[in-house]
Amino acid sequence: MISVIIPTYKNKEQLIKNLRHNLTYLEGCEVIIVNDYPQENLNKDLREFKEIILIQNAKNLGFGLTVNRGAGVAKNKYIMLLNSDVILSNARFKFPISSFEKNELLFAISFAQKEKGGKIVGKNKLFWKAGLMRHQKAADLNYGYNAWAEGGACLIDKDKFLRLGGFDQIYAPFYWEDIDLSYRAWKSGYEVIFDPNVIVEHHHESTIGKYFSSQTIKTISYRNQILFIWKNITDIKLLFSHLFFLFPNIIYFLIKREFSFSRGFFKALSKLNLVFQRRSSNKKTFIINDEKILKRFYE
Repeated sequence: MISVIIPTYKNKEQLIKNLRHNLTYLEGCEVIIVNDYPQENLNKDLREFKEIILIQNAKNLGFGLTVNRGAGVAKNKYIMLLNSDVILSNARFKFPISSFEKNELLFAISFAQKEKGGKIVGKNKLFWKAGLMRHQKAADLNYGYNAWAEGGACLIDKDKFLRLGGFDQIYAPFYWEDIDLSYRAWKSGYEVIFDPNVIVEHHHESTIGKYFSSQTIKTISYRNQILFIWKNITDIKLLFSHLFFLFPNIIYFLIKREFSFSRGFFKALSKLNLVFQRRSSNKKTFIINDEKILKRFYE
């Protein structure tokens, strides 16, 4: 029923350590590892794991396209996205399958995640402020609507994932691609749920922070935040707000010496042609307006 997709980049030792641990709970699942670090062939290192499927990218594709490659060969009805730095403690991730069977609009279920200090996170909301789409942790951890299914620990209906085109490579190498995918699902009439009964251990950014500077991470994050708006927002009121606040936002971040925002803006501008292509394609499936979606996270 479940195909587990594990994207990996450079962190071979952690991947192998966690794989040995997690396979105990992945019995009966198809396990697909996609190596996004072409300079390092993992055939020898993973030889002991006879049951896994290994895909090795010929070039670095980033998180989104790496997961898409795994989804493209997955044989089962549901795909579970599992970062290589995520640790399972049981097989409760299989329980939510019944929710998909009861709700034909269900796109994904996002898991609760225990961070390094023991704090539980995973339920999030989106909100609009000063011309930008922003996100924050939800006020509770109850079962219910979630703004997005986190790309490191979630269960997704594979057919819906493929119908939406999977993750968008425009966000490569990382950040906002999982928010984007779930938002497109919301706008297409599907639902994303947070299930606190499935808990995994996940130390966020532990992999990305090893290989990218904080300034690079911030620049990519701001770039992708802007791309998300240009790609997906269709409500005229919100679009006008974005344009109205754009220059003041640039000035505001410059005064704060947060130069990553302006760098991210200009990097987003370089992808404007791709943005227009995506908007044209996405609007064909969008049936829910932005205001209605955002209200769901505050009901």
